[in-house]
Amino acid sequence: MHPELPFADDLGPARVIHVHQPALGLAGTVVLDNLACGPAIGGLRMAVDVTTAECARLARAMTLKNAAAGLPHGGGKSVLRGDPRLPPADKERLIRAFAAALRHEQGYIVGPDMGTDETCMAWVKDEIGRAAGLPTALGGIPLDEIGATGWGLCHAAEVALARLGRPLDGARIAIQGFGAVGRHAARFLTARGARLVAVGDSAGAIHQPAGIDLDRLLAIKDGGGKVTACPGAEVITAEQLIGVDCDVWIPAARPDVIHAGNVDRVRAALLVQGANIPVTPDAERSLHARGVWVVPDFIANAGGVICAAFELRGATAGAAMAAVEERIRANTTAVLERAQAGGVTPRQAAEALALERVHGAMRTRRWGIY
Repeated sequence: MHPELPFADDLGPARVIHVHQPALGLAGTVVLDNLACGPAIGGLRMAVDVTTAECARLARAMTLKNAAAGLPHGGGKSVLRGDPRLPPADKERLIRAFAAALRHEQGYIVGPDMGTDETCMAWVKDEIGRAAGLPTALGGIPLDEIGATGWGLCHAAEVALARLGRPLDGARIAIQGFGAVGRHAARFLTARGARLVAVGDSAGAIHQPAGIDLDRLLAIKDGGGKVTACPGAEVITAEQLIGVDCDVWIPAARPDVIHAGNVDRVRAALLVQGANIPVTPDAERSLHARGVWVVPDFIANAGGVICAAFELRGATAGAAMAAVEERIRANTTAVLERAQAGGVTPRQAAEALALERVHGAMRTRRWGIY
């Protein structure tokens, strides 16, 4: 096994591709985890500190996510080491060069992720003809604009709260990360009567038990400001955000933000994972032991990839969003019912659901893994 890979098992990874062109300052990795269900859809993440191990974990999450969502796609992921805030021309050059290096990897369809967006996918499409999450002008469904992932999180939260005997109306919501996922989750949840009491971004966090004025906060963010500039709210640290008293806590930023060192601070009844792998396995088990319900990432945040899969088939945005609602509500219900009936964690129940579908697909392939 490659020393940087966190695992290798009967699912994969099928292929690991390293792209390194020093003259261009280009360094990136693609992990195609399992392609039994079809060509992989997985986002291109751009950050200065991404690693092969992170890419492999995210690729596995995509295998499970796509299978759980019932999509005809396997799981893959790519990471590009670089600052996503580069000047546009420099960023375009790197992304186009990375895409060109993947020209012959027909088993991988690139989508947007942290640090990349619809415009980046247009560059990828122009280079290799394979991308999802495209601008509307190219026939795409603008995932960030319509908030597909946030829409799915809203429905996952509503279903899970109902099983806890709690209404979404009046529920106190805290969100860590206020980018494309977090802001839309806040918008959809508050539209259903929830109260946003805390939110954080890269600059810090704010807390207002009576409820944050979302319209004012969105105006600040649209103007390039940080959440800490929102008037009337207490400025707190990122670690204090973890311990905010709330009904639903939504991690919607980086991996491993909840871990053994801070999990005991969580004071929520429910975690709905908006980011990929935002809670370490041991912390997730600790939350379960305390009676805190967790809707796993690949169940709750599948809205974006469901939308991308429908885009590839020429569906409208309305049809894609309806599919997000239907599939995430059904899967959240199935996972929580299975967890309760079997006395297992929601993640164990979710993995069992997804693996049944992946293994079923593998049995139809000549070599098991496409």
